[in-house]
Amino acid sequence: MTGNLDLLSTTLAATRAERRAALIGYLPAGFPTVDGGIRAAVAMVEGGCDVIEIGLPHSDPVLDGPVIQTADDIALRGGVRIEGVLRTVREVHAATGAPVLCMTYWNPVDRYGAERFAAELAAAGGAGCILPDLPVEESEVWRKAAQQHGLATVFVVAPSSRDDRLATITAAGSGFVYAASLMGVTGTRESVGREAAGLVRRTRATTELPVCVGLGVSNAGQAAEVAAFADGVIVGTAFVKELLAHEGDETAGLTAVRGLAAGLAAGVRRRD
Repeated sequence: MTGNLDLLSTTLAATRAERRAALIGYLPAGFPTVDGGIRAAVAMVEGGCDVIEIGLPHSDPVLDGPVIQTADDIALRGGVRIEGVLRTVREVHAATGAPVLCMTYWNPVDRYGAERFAAELAAAGGAGCILPDLPVEESEVWRKAAQQHGLATVFVVAPSSRDDRLATITAAGSGFVYAASLMGVTGTRESVGREAAGLVRRTRATTELPVCVGLGVSNAGQAAEVAAFADGVIVGTAFVKELLAHEGDETAGLTAVRGLAAGLAAGVRRRD
């Protein structure tokens, strides 16, 4: 079974042809429940997300801020396992036709087996994996498995990455490059940070891959700001906040998530 790297690439090419950035939404699997998370991710696509990232909840999510840590904790206490993550990917892709990636730290994949995880993610219709803590130098086992199964390997670059390091990272990646807009953990910010535009410019000098910016975007204005210089805008914490704010009322939560996606989708449509 071949994964959906090609679908991811054509989706990002299509948004570029429309002279806009892609809207990429993130949600951890199993939050608020596996079934509830699937419905929420589908609502995000219905609202206007082009691509979905499904997080594999981790007990020590070092790059995630308190909001996503809270969601991860709820998911883990609910008993989510890799099987639930893969089911989420499968059902969200089947319901929407959108490319769906898994965002995960390396340790769970390593324990599960890189080849097994890649094969099962591809069989679920996954488009690839974002691995924020996997150094390029230690990524060959994963990259071989991913390539064999038609999956993207998305690496994360940061404002602190030197130009030569950016070139090394982007040469090893596929699908797109995840540009962290600022140093620090995920979360909403008042300002996305001027560093992001410079990082996108420096990253583009090393690769033809789309460069998508995450960390800090939470509203249509910030989405428009980032869409002016990036190929994609990644939003996670803001979606999780909506679901937390409507805990216990799934209908209201889905309505809020769909509405947030619609506002962000309006934001990423560039104003010429």
